[in-house]
Amino acid sequence: MPIFRYSAFNAAGAEVSGVVDAPTLNEARVQLKQKGLYAKDIAPAAEAGGKGLLKSRVSVPDLSLATRRLATLLGSAVPVYEAVATLWEQEPPGELKRVLGRVRDRLAEGQGLAQSLSAEPAVFSESYVGMVAAGEASGALEVVLERLAEFQEDQAAVRSRVITALIYPAIMVVVGTGVMLVLLAFVVPKIVTVFQQNKATLPFITIVLIKASTLVRKGWWALLLAGGGVYYALKRISKDEEMVKKRDRLLLKVPLVGALWRQLVLSRFTKVLGLLLQSGVPIIKAMDITGEAVVNREYKTFLAEARETLIQGGSLSAALKASPLFPPLLTHMAAVGEKSGELDRMLIKSGDAFQNEFNASVTRSMALLEPMLILGMGLAIGFMVIAVLLPIMEMNELVK
Repeated sequence: MPIFRYSAFNAAGAEVSGVVDAPTLNEARVQLKQKGLYAKDIAPAAEAGGKGLLKSRVSVPDLSLATRRLATLLGSAVPVYEAVATLWEQEPPGELKRVLGRVRDRLAEGQGLAQSLSAEPAVFSESYVGMVAAGEASGALEVVLERLAEFQEDQAAVRSRVITALIYPAIMVVVGTGVMLVLLAFVVPKIVTVFQQNKATLPFITIVLIKASTLVRKGWWALLLAGGGVYYALKRISKDEEMVKKRDRLLLKVPLVGALWRQLVLSRFTKVLGLLLQSGVPIIKAMDITGEAVVNREYKTFLAEARETLIQGGSLSAALKASPLFPPLLTHMAAVGEKSGELDRMLIKSGDAFQNEFNASVTRSMALLEPMLILGMGLAIGFMVIAVLLPIMEMNELVK
């Protein structure tokens, strides 16, 4: 019998978790209700992870396509349950099909779409669920889903552009490093043997090359340990909130990388906040959701402070203006939007501008990075060639 892992609330309101044996998901929910538990999240144990939350392998393009199909069905006056059931039927076997199946089952139990989606937080983010809830409340769910699909497609396009731009440099780095290691481990030692047999006095540059070759051949274990130590240290840093804040603050100051990172964060912040406001989400709630969607801790901390300013009656433009993290363009656009009552449109327009700047910056950076990598590889190989040729030339001079 299948085993389901659950996270639920008991009669006292405390959160509990565990497993239950049941033939189906609905039967598992019935058993929990009989025990006086109100299910928060429930999924097959083979698919559940952490606190019962699904470890998602749903790609952004797949999710955006499903969102657009759902919007099309709802726009054709198909009821929500039938629309989700239709998506489930046509979806090929995989993670998304299982998720849609569970959403369909929750809808059959009488839950709303936003509530059904919120039980799958690994797939549907808080901003996604918040916009769907606002769409349900306003009666414009299909319009909200269309906006969501467009936003996800934009995010997928940005990710694809970055990955595509990095493929060639990554291949160059891997191949170049591999060639250098092969030369140091197998070619250089044979040449060094000839120098040692002739008892030639070696130039400093050749001695450096020999030391590097010895390190690769005999100290490879130390290099592996060092690499493992760096990886372990980075993992520890990622779990320490203070260290993560320092890392994010440092990233924003790194030349070239910092500017790219800032443009990407600003684009995501303005687009998410603009879409939430456009969908009817109150600005306080929208700021709260947007803060979770922004990955940089420096921005996340400031957005929490800006939210408190809004609660106290302040304006968004004034809050943004108080921080150097936000450029004058954004604060000006926000101020204009607040005065004209079109803050959502101005934010989305700013997001498009930041995304265009990011795309242009990535193109320029890759155009600069590729020749720099070629130059670096050429210098490294040239160093090895000179280190090998210098002793040979000196030996020829002695023979003459």
